[in-house]
Amino acid sequence: MNFKTHLRLALALILVPAMPAAFADGAAPDVLLKAVTVDVIALVRQDKEIQAGNPAKVADVVETRILPLFDFAHMTRLAVARNWKGASVEQQASLTTEFRTLLVRTYSTALSSYRDQVIEFKPLRAAPGDTEVTVKSVVKQSGTDPLTIDYDMEKTPSGWKVYDIKIDGVSLITTYRESFAERVRSGGVDGLIKSLADKNHQRDARAGINQTQNATFSALARALLQGGT
Repeated sequence: MNFKTHLRLALALILVPAMPAAFADGAAPDVLLKAVTVDVIALVRQDKEIQAGNPAKVADVVETRILPLFDFAHMTRLAVARNWKGASVEQQASLTTEFRTLLVRTYSTALSSYRDQVIEFKPLRAAPGDTEVTVKSVVKQSGTDPLTIDYDMEKTPSGWKVYDIKIDGVSLITTYRESFAERVRSGGVDGLIKSLADKNHQRDARAGINQTQNATFSALARALLQGGT
C-alpha cells in the first residue's frame, strides 16, 4: 500500500486506543470504544508535544493505548489469507512483526493530524451471547462529508479486540490482502516480508516531513483506499 493508504488506517486507529485492562476485559465493545475515544481525544488536545509529533510522546501513546486493543496476529493472518498456511513459523512471526510495525508507525506519523473532529457511535446491534460484533461510528468535521468507520471486533479471553476496520464500507484487511497476495505471487512470502520491512524503513525516513502536513481528517482518510502497495 502507498503512504496515503497507511495514513488513512492511521487516522482510523487514532479513534481507538486501549483502556486499562480491568475495564477493557468487562466492557461491552461499543462502550469500550466510546470511552477510549473520549480519552484519547482529550489526551491529544491537551498535549502540544503529541500534536507536534514528539517521537517519544507519540511512541508512549501507541504502546500504552493502541496495542492492547488490537489483535495484530489475527489481523496479519486475515491479511495474508491462504498464503499464511504456506509460511513457516519463522515467516509467520516475521510477517506479524512487520505488519504490526507498519500499523504502529503509520499511527505514530498521523497522530498529530487529529484536531476538532466529532465522533458519534451508533447503538450496537448484537445479541447478548455474540462473540463477534461490528461497532459503527461516524466522524464529522466542518467543511467535509461525514466519514463512516466500522470496527469488527471479537471477544477473546482478554476482552474485546479489533481485527478489521471498514472505512466508508471498504475493509482495510481486504485491501491489504489484495496487495499482499500480489507481493507473494511475485516474490514469495520472503518477498512480502522484505516489502513490509522496506516500507517501514521508508516511513522512518520521511516521518518528519509527513508530520508537518496539514489536512482535514476526512480528506486524509478518504485518500487511504485509493491505492495499493
